[in-house]
Amino acid sequence: MYSHTTRRQQPVSTKSLCMTAVCMTVVFMMTFMARIPIPFGYAHLGDAVIFLLILFLPRRQAGFAASIGSAFSDLLGGFPVWIVPTLVIKWVMVEIVFRMAAMPAKGEGLSVLSLRTLLAFSVSALWMVVAYAGSGALLYGSAGAGLLMTPGLIGEGIVNVAAAVAVGAALQKAAACF
Repeated sequence: MYSHTTRRQQPVSTKSLCMTAVCMTVVFMMTFMARIPIPFGYAHLGDAVIFLLILFLPRRQAGFAASIGSAFSDLLGGFPVWIVPTLVIKWVMVEIVFRMAAMPAKGEGLSVLSLRTLLAFSVSALWMVVAYAGSGALLYGSAGAGLLMTPGLIGEGIVNVAAAVAVGAALQKAAACF
C-alpha cells in the first residue's frame, strides 16, 4: 500500500503516468460497463474503484484517474453534459477520502477496515449524492430533477462504499500474505 507521508513534489515519471492511465481505465470500465439506469443518469461501481485508488496511489494520481476515467464514461456513454460536473465531483471525492483517512500516524499505511476510512468513504459518497443532485437541478433547471436522482444516488453510494470495503479488505489480506 502507498504510504501517504508528506514529501516534496516529484517529477512525473513514466511509471506514474502508466499507473495513472491503467487506473483511469479501470475507473472507466467499472463506470461504463456496469451501468444501472436511474433518473437522469446511471449508477455504477466506478466509485468503489475511486475509493480504493486513494489507498494505493498518491493523491494526484488518484484524482486524475478518478476524474478523467469517470468523465470519459460520461462522454462515451451519451452524457456529455455531465463531464464538467463529474471532473469536479470525482476530484473532490478523492480529496475527501485523502484528507479524512489518509493521514495515518507515523507514516503507517492506510487500513481499509478502520473506522476512519469507512467514515471517509461515507462522507465522500454523501458529497457525491449532494453534488450530483445539485448539478442535476442546475443542468435541468429544476430542483425536482435533482430530487428525482437522489434515491438512486444514495443506493449507488451505499453499494460503492460496501464494495470498496469488501474488495479493499480482501486486497489488504492478500497483501499481508506476501
